[in-house]
Amino acid sequence: MQSFNISVLSTLPRDVQPAVLLCDRHPGQDIAFTVIDADLCSVDLTYATLKTRSEQAAALFASRGIKPGDRVATLMGKSAELLYTLLGLWRLGAVHVPLFTAFATPAIEVRIAGANAKLVVADASQSHKLDSLPYPVLGTEELVAQLDLQPTGFTPATRSIDDPLVEIFTSGTTGTPKGVPVPVRALEAFETYFRYGLCVGAGDTFWNVADPGWAYGLYYGILAPLYAGHQNLLLKAGFSAELCWEVLARFNVTNFAAAPTIVRSMRASKPDGAPGLKVSKASSAGEPLDATTITWFQEVFGIPVRDHYGQTEMGMCIINGWAPEVIDEIKAGSMGRPMPGYSACGLFPELDECAPAGTRGRVALNVPTSPMLWFNGYSGDPARTAERYSSDGRWYLTGDTGTMDEDGYIFFSARDDDVIIMAGYRIGPFEVESVLAEHPWVLESAVIGVPDQLRGEVLVAYVVLKDGAAGGEELTAELQRLVKDRYAAHAYPRRISYVTELPKTPSGKLQRFILREKESLQD
Repeated sequence: MQSFNISVLSTLPRDVQPAVLLCDRHPGQDIAFTVIDADLCSVDLTYATLKTRSEQAAALFASRGIKPGDRVATLMGKSAELLYTLLGLWRLGAVHVPLFTAFATPAIEVRIAGANAKLVVADASQSHKLDSLPYPVLGTEELVAQLDLQPTGFTPATRSIDDPLVEIFTSGTTGTPKGVPVPVRALEAFETYFRYGLCVGAGDTFWNVADPGWAYGLYYGILAPLYAGHQNLLLKAGFSAELCWEVLARFNVTNFAAAPTIVRSMRASKPDGAPGLKVSKASSAGEPLDATTITWFQEVFGIPVRDHYGQTEMGMCIINGWAPEVIDEIKAGSMGRPMPGYSACGLFPELDECAPAGTRGRVALNVPTSPMLWFNGYSGDPARTAERYSSDGRWYLTGDTGTMDEDGYIFFSARDDDVIIMAGYRIGPFEVESVLAEHPWVLESAVIGVPDQLRGEVLVAYVVLKDGAAGGEELTAELQRLVKDRYAAHAYPRRISYVTELPKTPSGKLQRFILREKESLQD
């Protein structure tokens, strides 16, 4: 079992004011975020602005009946309004439920219902997805119009460090998506990664490209910068590789964090790179980096892009860190070493003990010696919470497999839970299969990820049709459209194969790994 020899312990008192931690304690004139439009026009938001606007937002939410502990969902892109909303909720003591803007109505409903959200704040471009749902909606246009009518000076709520700031949902890999309450004390873990993994320093212009509808963008693009008091860039426009290059150049970005797909897209658009960039630290998370991308980045930027590993349930915990205290050699294919505040090893397949170096095992965190581990369980789901721990509670089981070498570097092998990581987004096959099952001709299906040079993985579906139904190009297009409309536009299967049966265990459990092996033999 290995970890960096750095002591990282909690310093927060039991009761805190989240709005003070995230906003009020920072100098009012300091810039918290720079919000950038597609034309590269930008607006700087100071902590003083965020304090005033979040006080008004808190008063507005309170007037709508929102109380401390209530869940409020957001279906919003990156914007100043998103920041006002989040800080307003945390000032009030409410809990934020992030919704990814690419989700279709059914995926949104599952999460709103699972969190028992009292209100949904939605961008105008997203509100139509909520028309058929029985939940109160506050549009961002109305939010902006109402803010100026609200008083300032809203007293920030006091919360226990074990109270949730956020309830974020997993990707539904082995069932319906699971709600993960993110407690106030997780802020220290996020700041630890910000400091040691990303190594965002006083002279850095930091840009985390990830969407705040997902963990990496929310934890390290919103919460960690606010807690650390360091500026981040928020690009309002949809991603394009060309725009990414332009932002890096125009805003002199020095510290860059993005999913491997972002980097691969940049490579495809400008293989020779761009002159004059200032990037001196680059980090990647969400899926393993491929060797071609690593080599290209080194040649174009003159620095490595460092890989990091984590989960929604705990944030980042295994890193190839940039901080001088942890920086070390990069071993090809390695996720790095356990971050300060965590210790890990690979457990034997059937024994909750560390396997020897070089032996493939279950990647696990040692709970007693991981003071930054904050996961307390899934909301209202003790059975699935128990699956995350060894029988004695000593180990947190990531569900991933890998090997640890003699120097403590961990090499990722596979995802036990069948999650598909496409373009940095974690997609649960169960949710896609559930949508396919809505078609009257579909008996059952299995969705897997297959390697893709640009996106890391893409979805492939194996579909069993009901008697009398026939597959073909027309049905394939129909099923793809169904997934786009009913789940998410980015998560449709790129290929559909029609089969007479799916591989299963004698007890009827689907064996997706057999389908993945079949795909690998066809490459």
